[in-house]
Amino acid sequence: MSIFSSFSISASGLTAEKLRLDLIANNIANMNTAGRLNDPANPPYCRKIPVFEQILERACAGGSPRANYRGVGVRVAQIFEDPRAPRLAYEPSDPLADDQGYVAYPNINMVNEMVNMISATRSYEANVTALNAAKDIALKALEIGR
Repeated sequence: MSIFSSFSISASGLTAEKLRLDLIANNIANMNTAGRLNDPANPPYCRKIPVFEQILERACAGGSPRANYRGVGVRVAQIFEDPRAPRLAYEPSDPLADDQGYVAYPNINMVNEMVNMISATRSYEANVTALNAAKDIALKALEIGR
């Protein structure tokens, strides 16, 4: 394992958590975006959720034919749309109301989004701390040569 691999691992975590924060902010911003149910021209917003996966590197230990895998970071495998049905609000005067007078709003819970945002922020901070620790170790290693 290279001394710089810890930098790339932390950087991949920072990138993934930044995307997660961006999606959470987008979900909150579109929480009150109305749409029409069963109308492909004006559908209600769907909550976006990132799905992470680990990035593995194959490494043969001691020339063994059996390969070992070690983690080298994380990446976003896909951005998943929440399949839950939108919440319906009875607003017959709204121009987006259907025949029964209902307007479709995204089924986004502000409390869940805030909890996810705090979790993403803490994960981002943990990756920054790991990156700073790796940087300090590399600097100390350079000082040994003096």
